[in-house]
Amino acid sequence: MLTTTTCRVLAPGDLGEALALLESEPVNNAFVAARVQVAGLDPWRLGGEMWGWYEDGRLRSLCYSGANLVPICATQEAVRAFAERARRTGRRCSSIVGPAEATAPLWRLLEPSWGPARDVRAHQPLMVTETLPPDITPDPLVRRIRKDEMEAIMPACVAMFTEEVGVSPMAGDGGLLYQARVAELVAAGRSFGRIEDGKVVFKAEIGAATSAACQIQGVWVAPEHRGRGLSVSGMTAVLRYALADVAPVVSLYVNDFNTPARASYRRVGFREVGAFMSVLF
Repeated sequence: MLTTTTCRVLAPGDLGEALALLESEPVNNAFVAARVQVAGLDPWRLGGEMWGWYEDGRLRSLCYSGANLVPICATQEAVRAFAERARRTGRRCSSIVGPAEATAPLWRLLEPSWGPARDVRAHQPLMVTETLPPDITPDPLVRRIRKDEMEAIMPACVAMFTEEVGVSPMAGDGGLLYQARVAELVAAGRSFGRIEDGKVVFKAEIGAATSAACQIQGVWVAPEHRGRGLSVSGMTAVLRYALADVAPVVSLYVNDFNTPARASYRRVGFREVGAFMSVLF
């Protein structure tokens, strides 16, 4: 019997089926699931299209196409279909990011028309934990950033982004979109930091959150304060907030070449469960 397949842009009426697929892998899909739970599938509210891959009328795979291109639960056949649609529409994203097993073949198919990339990070360990480390005291000075502390947190966020991604988030629109995202996390109570003499010395955010899992991002220690163990005690403090207030599973992904960060996360209790891949343009 022949299998019938199709790839199409999902509509608001497809929301239930899309959420069920997203929730089947809550850690891998936390970033996109959090957006869909808030915005639904309307492209204007979602900030991009959600492509669906169907086999015999059943939704099997997804791909978010917005500022990022993100394959979700993507089979080999779905990856080929998503690559073909992406080639036809042209590159509109600043990165491709997702589980490495789907992102790698997606990039191989797109590289001839979309390449070269500015940077390819082929192996970014995905790490999770469900518990606080019993032998580490959370940094008592790490707390939620207040709305009136935007002037303090923004320079740290810009420094982290520039160091991590290799370009400043202030380019292009002067940083308006980036500042709006930082403000959104602060307003939601998901931005954390340790501030000394008006300057941030440690910070991190819970960037994506669902009831099943959340994802820590933007972990940063001011260069002059590195080597003091602030990342371990600071991450423990953020982890305490995340487990108590947000979700029962906390995840993050990290560059494989960032040996100090990986050691800090393991010290706090994170373990590797997979790998992401990022292609930066």
